[in-house]
Amino acid sequence: QVQLVESGGGLVQAGGSLRLSCAASGRTFSRYGMGWFRQAPGKEREFVTAISWSGGAIYYTDSVKGRFWISRDDAKNMVYLQMNSLKPEDTAVYYCAANPAGGVSLDEGRYDYWGQGTQVTVSS
Repeated sequence: QVQLVESGGGLVQAGGSLRLSCAASGRTFSRYGMGWFRQAPGKEREFVTAISWSGGAIYYTDSVKGRFWISRDDAKNMVYLQMNSLKPEDTAVYYCAANPAGGVSLDEGRYDYWGQGTQVTVSS
């Protein structure tokens, strides 16, 4: 069982930066692949990025490549999403999720555990 709690969201102007954090409970955290998803108003939840259990594999959706960076600190049971050069279209609720299989997956069905989400609003 893994519990996830996101933090770090907020209101930022276009071009600004935010760093989201995801705190995980559970002794087996280091075995999980971790992902970030987001859901904009009136839209379906979409994949943003994911990192494998070892950190050796990372994938980003095209719209955030070169602007967002995912990282993990297993000693602290934390996952981070550094978001730079933010755009109004990045406005969404951002969710952290855990994939027990340990790999990188774009499929939210692979993620068994989800946080409650944190709101990111980018003003133009």
